[in-house]
Amino acid sequence: MRADFSSDPQLAPALFALLDQVFPGIAGGARAIRALGAAWEDASTPFVQWENDRILAHVGLIELPLVLAGRPVRAGSVHAVATDPTRRRQGLYGTLMAELLAYADTRYPTLVLTTEHPEYFTPFGFRHVEECAFLPPCPPRTPTGTLRRLDLANAADLARLHRLLETREPVSQVVGVGPEQAVFLFNEGRRPLWYCEELDCLLCLEVEGELLRLFDVVAPRLPDWEQLWPRLPGTCRQVELAFAPDRICPQAQAVPRLFEHDGPSWLMVRGDWAQEPFTLPRPART
Repeated sequence: MRADFSSDPQLAPALFALLDQVFPGIAGGARAIRALGAAWEDASTPFVQWENDRILAHVGLIELPLVLAGRPVRAGSVHAVATDPTRRRQGLYGTLMAELLAYADTRYPTLVLTTEHPEYFTPFGFRHVEECAFLPPCPPRTPTGTLRRLDLANAADLARLHRLLETREPVSQVVGVGPEQAVFLFNEGRRPLWYCEELDCLLCLEVEGELLRLFDVVAPRLPDWEQLWPRLPGTCRQVELAFAPDRICPQAQAVPRLFEHDGPSWLMVRGDWAQEPFTLPRPART
């Protein structure tokens, strides 16, 4: 049944007891985003199956502001699908998913989720959509500017992060994310976040040797590749963009890629979606 965090003080403790059993560390992630100014309980609509004072199964739904093929879309993101290991194969997940879909289909034209088990969701009308990495040109350069890591324990840097998330442009018009905080902070708040003062933009990136993977660019006004490439860390010689490059580097080459997010991550969609090559940025994946 659909539940309500605000009216049931026992819901959150019981839910996180289940989720931590299935996904160890998830309760710590929820505490971490609360310290950063967002709350799981404010973002997620839970569908749960109780037994006495414990929750046996959960399916959650978060509203996700997307841009798809140039159109703003309020999508629903299915997340934290979990069943007590001792009570699996008893129909609990199927019952909750059916309830969630009945609720979501009147509100959202598109539902998304990421999973290591796509076979669990195809019976409910979800389909796998292929994602790509994008390879921009990386000519010889002289690194300029300075990236610095945000210190989220510093009030000024935390305010800077919130400002950028609240005023961001979608990184792509093919598949982009609008202003949103809870999912971003859950996924990225415990990872390094890099700020470029000259461009007033936030970068989610990882460097592995000479390869840099860029997962998101958060800015009120997006830089183009000619502005961004000289300001990336000086050790990188090759870059992979994990988002559609139409707004930052349209000439980047698309390469089919199965995304990795704590394991193989298939993107599943129910409803309308974009047709051009894309990747759903890591900060928006649930």
